[in-house]
Amino acid sequence: MPATLLVLGDSLSAEYGLAKGSGWVALLEQRLAQEKRSIRVFNASVSGETTSGGLARLPALLKQQTPAIVVIELGANDALRGLPLEMTRDNLRAMVRLAQDAKARVLLLGMQVPPNYGPDYAQQFAAGFATVAKEQKTALVPFFLKDVADAPNAADLFQSDRIHPTAAAHPTLLNNVWPALKRLLP
Repeated sequence: MPATLLVLGDSLSAEYGLAKGSGWVALLEQRLAQEKRSIRVFNASVSGETTSGGLARLPALLKQQTPAIVVIELGANDALRGLPLEMTRDNLRAMVRLAQDAKARVLLLGMQVPPNYGPDYAQQFAAGFATVAKEQKTALVPFFLKDVADAPNAADLFQSDRIHPTAAAHPTLLNNVWPALKRLLP
C-alpha cells in the first residue's frame, strides 16, 4: 500500500482560479509518478483557510488518511486578515505537533506578506515559520512563493487579483517545495 502525503493548505494549494490539474500539488503527483515513487497525494487544501481552520480539520484528516508526510501551507490568510502573529505561530506549532504525534514527517511552507501592515508585522510574520520549524525540529521551505512573488516579472506570474499565482508559476512553486520534500519521502 502506498504511503500517503497530505497537503493541508489554502487557495495557493487548492488550485484557486486554475484549471484542475495545473496546480503545484497536481504537478507533485505527476513528478512522484515519473520517479516511480509509491506515494498517494491527498490534497486537503481549502481556499480561504486560516491556521485556525487547518488546526480544526487536521485531527480528522490524520485519522482518516494516516499520512507518512504532512505538508502545511497555511498562514497567508491569517496575515491578510491581520490576525495576531502569536495565534498563527501557536496554530502552526499545534499542527506540526499533531502530525508528528501521528508519526508523520512534516514540511512547513513559509510565507511572506507585503508590508501593508508595516515592515515589523511582515518581518515577524515571515520569521514565525522559521521559529516554529526550529522549535519543532521540522523541515521548512523559507518562502513558498520564492522566484514568483519576488521575480522581476512578478506581475505576469499572478492572476488579476495579484494574490494567486497563475498556472505558469506553479512549476516554480513545486520546485521550491521539492528539495525539502524529497528528503522526507520514504
